[in-house]
Amino acid sequence: MLFLSLVSLVKIPTITDSPLKDAITQSLNLINYTFPTGARRIVIKPNLCYYWDSTTGQTTAPQFVAALIDLLRQEIAPDVDIAVVESDASAMRCKYAFKMLGYTKLAQEKNIRLVNLTEDQSTPTDITCNGKTYPFNIPKTISDADLKINIAHIKYTVDPIKLTCALKNIFGCNPLQKKSKYHPDLGNVIVALNKAMPFDLCLIDNNIAAGVQPRKMGLIMASTDPVAIDVAAAKIAWLNPGKIPYFALAEKEGVGRRVYIAKGEALEDFRAKYPKVTSKMKVKRQIKRTLRVVGLGSRLGLE
Repeated sequence: MLFLSLVSLVKIPTITDSPLKDAITQSLNLINYTFPTGARRIVIKPNLCYYWDSTTGQTTAPQFVAALIDLLRQEIAPDVDIAVVESDASAMRCKYAFKMLGYTKLAQEKNIRLVNLTEDQSTPTDITCNGKTYPFNIPKTISDADLKINIAHIKYTVDPIKLTCALKNIFGCNPLQKKSKYHPDLGNVIVALNKAMPFDLCLIDNNIAAGVQPRKMGLIMASTDPVAIDVAAAKIAWLNPGKIPYFALAEKEGVGRRVYIAKGEALEDFRAKYPKVTSKMKVKRQIKRTLRVVGLGSRLGLE
């Protein structure tokens, strides 16, 4: 019998004292997921690209991570070690992003660690993917973790990737700062990094959809399969998963499956809310306009 991954889609409730925590709990229940009670070192990888505030729909809201932290301590133990991780990038430094995006305050309030993976100890490893061998450094904080949670967003990007979501979010676990060297081979590298650093649970915080005019969606998703959740996310974003080559490669390389069972709310209801971009040029223009709004276009060479 063919095993099918479960992907949950949950609408954030409005009449509750803890809407995010309740929605995360419901999303996990729908995929029959329970946190391992023996976990003592937990890694949370949010999506912190550049310095966009979460109200733009471009980054993970610290409120979402706070709700997840409360749930982890409730379900596992109040004294678990939790590290929120990110790495430096060509146009971003963690020390600024953590502070500007509300994570320094979160760390103080929730007594968690913020780890810049670029500064972390690491171990060299070679990963084979699609007939090529890629040398990576695996950060110690990730390799030592008992539970690794990937929090992604559904966002358009340019070809050949088309979508950045759960699989692409692990690209930020590569401690190398100048990641642009991988862009000509990005699909293969994304899959290779997911092989090198498999995460246990994927969550999508899509309360707000990214765009020039961010749109409220109120969506939370969950799956243990990054490929399955990305396929569902692509459909929500009006993209054809069959035309995103690294999805098929990820399945071939054993990262996950493209076939899944959806649980919870209807995917079509969220797709109807998602900002539709109908051409490659519109995707590029949307990204450029968003960068221009926050003053990053010229710095990234897109003006």
